[in-house]
Amino acid sequence: MRSKSFIPILAALLIAPGLASPGLAATETAPMVSVPESIIARNVPQIPQEGTEELLPYENLRTANLVDWHPTERRMLVRTRFAESPQLHEVAMPMGARIQLTYYKDPVQGGLYRPGRPGQIGFAINEDGAENFQFFLMDTATGKARRFTDGKSRHVSPVWSRDGKLLAYASNARNGRDFDLYVADPSTPGSERRVAELKGAWSPLDWSPDNSRLLLDEGISANESYLHWIDVATGEVHTLTPRRPAGSEPVSYQGGLWSKDGRSIYTASDLDSEFLRMVRIDVGDPGKPAEPAVVSGDISWDVEDFDLSDDGNLLAFMTNEDGFSRLHILDVKTGKETPAPELPKGAANGLQFRPGSHEIGFSISWARAPSDVYSYDVDSRKLERWTASEAGGLNTASFPEPELVHYSSFDGRKIPAFVYRPAADRFPGPRPVYINIHGGPEGQSRPNFLGSNNYFINELGVVYLVPNVRGSSGYGKSYLKMDNGERREDSVKDIGALLDWIATQPGLDSKRVMVGGGSYGGYMVLAALVHYSDRLCCAFESVGISNFITFLQNTSGYRQDLRRVEYGDERDPKMREYLEKIAPIKHVQKMTRPLMVSQGANDPRVPLSESDQIVAALEGRGVPVWYLVGKDEGHGFQKKTNTDYQRAVLVRFMREFLLGEGKTASGSR
Repeated sequence: MRSKSFIPILAALLIAPGLASPGLAATETAPMVSVPESIIARNVPQIPQEGTEELLPYENLRTANLVDWHPTERRMLVRTRFAESPQLHEVAMPMGARIQLTYYKDPVQGGLYRPGRPGQIGFAINEDGAENFQFFLMDTATGKARRFTDGKSRHVSPVWSRDGKLLAYASNARNGRDFDLYVADPSTPGSERRVAELKGAWSPLDWSPDNSRLLLDEGISANESYLHWIDVATGEVHTLTPRRPAGSEPVSYQGGLWSKDGRSIYTASDLDSEFLRMVRIDVGDPGKPAEPAVVSGDISWDVEDFDLSDDGNLLAFMTNEDGFSRLHILDVKTGKETPAPELPKGAANGLQFRPGSHEIGFSISWARAPSDVYSYDVDSRKLERWTASEAGGLNTASFPEPELVHYSSFDGRKIPAFVYRPAADRFPGPRPVYINIHGGPEGQSRPNFLGSNNYFINELGVVYLVPNVRGSSGYGKSYLKMDNGERREDSVKDIGALLDWIATQPGLDSKRVMVGGGSYGGYMVLAALVHYSDRLCCAFESVGISNFITFLQNTSGYRQDLRRVEYGDERDPKMREYLEKIAPIKHVQKMTRPLMVSQGANDPRVPLSESDQIVAALEGRGVPVWYLVGKDEGHGFQKKTNTDYQRAVLVRFMREFLLGEGKTASGSR
């Protein structure tokens, strides 16, 4: 939407690699997979190298995503990985070579050519996964880059002014919690200026055509946000979308762009609608903003991405239709849609017009192709592919496409889910099932490329099932709110209903079912073990919440209020009692199935302590629990060395506890 941006157990873990688990003696009879120096493994058996060779193609899949168009030439920045972590590359033509520009051990986030000086590129680095993003300015002539932020605070949402003189961004440098608005000339050290002190989660979206005003987003929750504009010279903030009266339904405004004449803005909003629609808001009198006018027509799905051509004549937007992306192109003058290409049945993102043209760039991923970059020229009606990401030598044309199903939950609500099935001729009979639950909780599982998870389907014969339980985005704001507050466990009941549905399917083996998920999905995994251990074989959770009270107390300060809106405020006695009641850590006696846990030591969202405490509690009850900690990771593993090892361990875990192939090799790390 053109907001282009970029402990107790731990001490024991530090000595764990030198210890053998009870009942497991070290062996030197066969080569074993090495535990990376960056990972601490606890209770994890040694993994024989034999049998892991078939993982290699799945560990060498690549993706490419559009980052930015060059301001004056038909070339682009893309983000892709050729070594340890994703870096910036430049592509000069469709299907041209990807020329690597950055070479850091940590992932590079985003990237923006500088208008007027495209030989300079701004980008962010996420050091060791802590998400305290630091901004750098690179000179492509020399290949040198210089950090121009403070090296410790969190900096987000960089946006160049139209003339390229200033970069606007938000930072919590003042107090670690609130995000103030800054502008700076990154070429001039010490030029940063705090334009306004703001309270809460704010971010700049777009500069006005005359570079005098900035459009700002104020985020309250997944259901509630507001738009403002600020005078960059004076710091005076003007509200575009006033708060609703007390007791009214909250409204969400997602993204925003100035019109070419600077008299109105375009945004996606669910005002007076179940879904996010494209609307135009005339700025007019700062004290009396106009009511939004719907411009996208009557589409019963969310608008999720949009951009406006430089001449102001075309508005392009994507809709999320039952998880599948559809491109729309609107003639702003006539209000009519112009022809748009049919896209592969997957999920698209990063929609943006090439400056000075009617060519739209975007990335798309679907079941049989990793994410790649495409462009569509509206004038010539030509669709072109810019990147062809490697798939490790695998024949992706044989990968299964998802089946969209809707199953009934406890209250009659239909829950959508995608089902990926292995080839019946290779894997006959009822198949074991891996239920993967997305995070968020406002996330949504989409029918995109599964990456290395295709291994489970293609090589292990496991059915991969991804539900979008209540609370997921993409299905309207009522569905999004159905798990809020004291309805939290209703989403867990959706997993119970899915287990009921599995039992009715002749191609699925209800006696061999595993659940997995990360972040909030990790909480869902733990909650499923509490309620349904008797119907599960095992589980895998990554960076999961084991107790909402300790999570809310220990998550980074800038996230606490936002998460309290979603989960409830633990400082309120009644809500605290409820959160205590549903915390998985309080019900470990019901969690009887083997569990694998992975956690980044530097996670700013779900802290290490959440995994530490659930692992300790299960160990105390004698439940098998394999634990991986990434010393240089944050909210999930991102570096290839770490993800490769985690995948090898997960496959061994699944073979033993889901497929029942017998004990792992002896020995422990």
